Amino acid sequence: MNPTDTPSTATRQARSHPESADISRQTIGILGGTGPQGKGLAYRFARAGQPVVIGSRTAQKAQAAAAELGLGITGLTNAEAARRSDIVIITVPWDGHAAILSELREDLVGKLVIDSVNPLGFDSKGAYAIRPPEGSAAEQAAVLLPNSRVTAAFHHLSAALLTDPQIEAIDTDVMVLGENRADTDMVQALIALLPGMRGVFSGRLRNAHQVEGLVANLISVNRRYKAHAGIRITDL
Repeated sequence: MNPTDTPSTATRQARSHPESADISRQTIGILGGTGPQGKGLAYRFARAGQPVVIGSRTAQKAQAAAAELGLGITGLTNAEAARRSDIVIITVPWDGHAAILSELREDLVGKLVIDSVNPLGFDSKGAYAIRPPEGSAAEQAAVLLPNSRVTAAFHHLSAALLTDPQIEAIDTDVMVLGENRADTDMVQALIALLPGMRGVFSGRLRNAHQVEGLVANLISVNRRYKAHAGIRITDL
């Protein structure tokens, strides 16, 4: 093939899809799962057939959210949800991120942790990115959870689309970051369960601040155009 030729469809698929990772029947825990993004991810994964537990500071709040969503989702405290899960997605508010992860350090030992938190501030001019001392929310998680397998993903998803039962597929890519290839492959396999979505490896955790900060731009896009914009990576 001429070097300037456009890669074939098969070549693009081979580039963008990791080797198959076995996530069958692995329980997904959503910490901070009573917020809009947490409930949206819980709903989508339960709808895809995965066992899902959502966590909150109080079991009662988590149970109420689980009952609202249905689909066999279980509501627990954050600590109990962490212990019962194989894969844990962090969707807690940024201002509670460090404190909650510090509290759950022992409960998350050995777990695959996916941090989806976006450090953002808001003022009269709109949303803006915050740069934590560690570099990003994901890097802060890696510091606070030294015995967990920390990755980052799910930053750019619209909660309104995730929770809408009339929407079968959400047309978007999900940027995945991490230090270990087997872990990021597992996250990509998890994303592939959700119709319309594709996980794209996007670098190590030191680049997570750029991915997290992009959400401020998407908020501006969505406000201007009254949309629920996501992202697509081209030529893959």
